Amino acid sequence: MSGSYDDSVGVEVSSDSFWEVGNYKRTVKRIDDGHRLCSDLMNCIHERARIEKVYAQQLTEWAKRWKQLVEKGPQYGTVERAWCAFMSEAEKVSELHLEVKGSLMNEDFEKIKNWQKEAFHKQMMGGFKETKEAEDGFRKAQKPWAKKLKEVEAAKKAYHAACKEEKLAISRETNSKADPALNPEQLKKLQDKVERSKQDVLKTKEKYEKSLKELDNATPQYMENMEQVFEQCQQFEEKRLRFFREVLLEVQKHLDLSNAASYKNIYRELEQNIKTADAVEDLRWFRANQGPGMSMNWPQFEEWSADLNRTLSRREKKKASDGVTLTGINQTGDQVSQPNKHSSLSVPSNTVQSVQSSYNPFEDEEDTGSTVSEKEDNKIKNVSSYEKNQSYPTDWSDEESNNPFSSTDANGDTNPFDEDTSPAMEVRVRALYDYEGQEQDELSFKAGDELTKMENEDEQGWCKGRLDNGQVGLYPANYVEPIQ
Repeated sequence: MSGSYDDSVGVEVSSDSFWEVGNYKRTVKRIDDGHRLCSDLMNCIHERARIEKVYAQQLTEWAKRWKQLVEKGPQYGTVERAWCAFMSEAEKVSELHLEVKGSLMNEDFEKIKNWQKEAFHKQMMGGFKETKEAEDGFRKAQKPWAKKLKEVEAAKKAYHAACKEEKLAISRETNSKADPALNPEQLKKLQDKVERSKQDVLKTKEKYEKSLKELDNATPQYMENMEQVFEQCQQFEEKRLRFFREVLLEVQKHLDLSNAASYKNIYRELEQNIKTADAVEDLRWFRANQGPGMSMNWPQFEEWSADLNRTLSRREKKKASDGVTLTGINQTGDQVSQPNKHSSLSVPSNTVQSVQSSYNPFEDEEDTGSTVSEKEDNKIKNVSSYEKNQSYPTDWSDEESNNPFSSTDANGDTNPFDEDTSPAMEVRVRALYDYEGQEQDELSFKAGDELTKMENEDEQGWCKGRLDNGQVGLYPANYVEPIQ
């Protein structure tokens, strides 16, 4: 009988099985995980919606900025329209991405939020009702079996202790027989101890086997009850998994613009606009409006007139030079087929309606009563650095006001050959605030942008500066600070 006990056998390590006492908690925890996963999915969709919104805003800003640059730039004709078609594409795509953002937040996000609220019910003391119901169900199903398992463990422990005591008693009896100094009475006691230990082994073994049999008989009912509660948890989890799959498919439809008819139409229209660009047509338009096709008031013999050739006084000339309006040039032939974007340039002041055709560009200073400094006063100021709507005068002069290599050329860049602008006077400054130019001769920049100050502040608080893209214009002096 002592052979049924092995001294080398230690405490049995519990397995990780679902049927072990307390291992149902992983199934219960899955309910709480389901609630957290709903929140995670909502956060995921919210972040994607924010990305869609930022992208749409960046597209709009990009389209607005480049549309202004192209419209004010030197590009013209059908190629200009093809170029601007990209900005129109960006604006339309921006609208689509804003729609995507709206669908993600107003439909998908709200759908998950409402489902989460309906599926999980919070308790006053914390936790969710569904979690507590599953916990109570598993505990109730496992309690009877766990009680019998505890009895089996106790019987097993008692049986193993009896076996150990039996083995120790037998060992003592065997050793006493070899000891001649041991009296018969002591030997008798050792033999009685062996007999009692054998009887204890029989009793504990019988009790151990009985409790184990009872546990085996209770196991089927235990498994059935546990399976029932587990299936309820499975059904709850199945609803969540199917709902997630449904929501993810809807998110995919909202994100997939490749199947949207309006998205395809945007690029079909863009392709058509690009294909309408015609180099021959643009060259013909430029010839008619900016080249040899323009009309010209060729010099003709004119009779002398005292009124037309009288010398203007210094005061009258200065008053007349305060502001002029150059009227549009007459167009002939095929000029009518293309709208002229360079029709006129108007500078507000006491306006002279037209330039007298009798003015002689080669007239000496003594004949007109003007000086070089007064002619410099006639320069047209505050013209946008990238303005296309300027009209080139029919007269030309050697003076600085009509010199194409003066301080501001056609594109508004500083002339590297102009000695008046000294590089030592230029100072790098940084914008403190955003500023949007209100006039054509004003710069626009964002807070943090860097630019070059070319002239110091005037009486009205304006400075002249140059952006890094070469654009020159005015800006408020208190909107920037020097870069240290």
